[in-house]
Amino acid sequence: MHIVLLGDSIFDNGAYVRRGEPDVVRQLRDKLPAGAKATLAAVDGATTAGVARQLERLPADATHLVVSAGGNDALGNIGVLEDSSRSIADALTRLAAIGDGFGRGYRAMLGSVLDRGRPTALCTIYDPRYPDPRLQRLAVTGLALFNDVIARAAFAHGLPVLDLRLICDEDADFANPIEPSAQGGAKIAAAIARLVAEHDFARRRSEVFVR
Repeated sequence: MHIVLLGDSIFDNGAYVRRGEPDVVRQLRDKLPAGAKATLAAVDGATTAGVARQLERLPADATHLVVSAGGNDALGNIGVLEDSSRSIADALTRLAAIGDGFGRGYRAMLGSVLDRGRPTALCTIYDPRYPDPRLQRLAVTGLALFNDVIARAAFAHGLPVLDLRLICDEDADFANPIEPSAQGGAKIAAAIARLVAEHDFARRRSEVFVR
């Protein structure tokens, strides 16, 4: 078994945990059976478009791919949350356009991942922890668009999903409003290990893991 982590700082969180604390990939390695490997290909700051470059470095012996991407795409559109609009219909139309654009990019990224022919799992984007209640509420509402794209893509291809919204559900799971702490990373690593051990990829049926 050789699990490769693709995507962004949800996996590449070494810069955000406290000195001496392990990042996600170190914690995943500790939870895998003897002889199994885990490689970090994810890059802090990467968008869905950046996963293609990560795939170029895919180890030849990779057996499972786990993708956590989309959070930085959403972050790049955060300004829209403060834009004014003439009507609710206008606001929803603009949000729909953002969701459509993300959908096209995400599906293209996933196609490239699936072309590698390895069992693949996807992650949703977790709810941030902004201290401003208004910004927090707006961000969670806006992320529903992005998570809908991810869920639909997973279900269309019969892929398992790690729902990070339910996995990282405590303030202590976050090193800052948008990055996982060592505690959050431990939860993510445990969920990945459980998914790979329990999910039957050969059935091509989606399954959601929440812990």
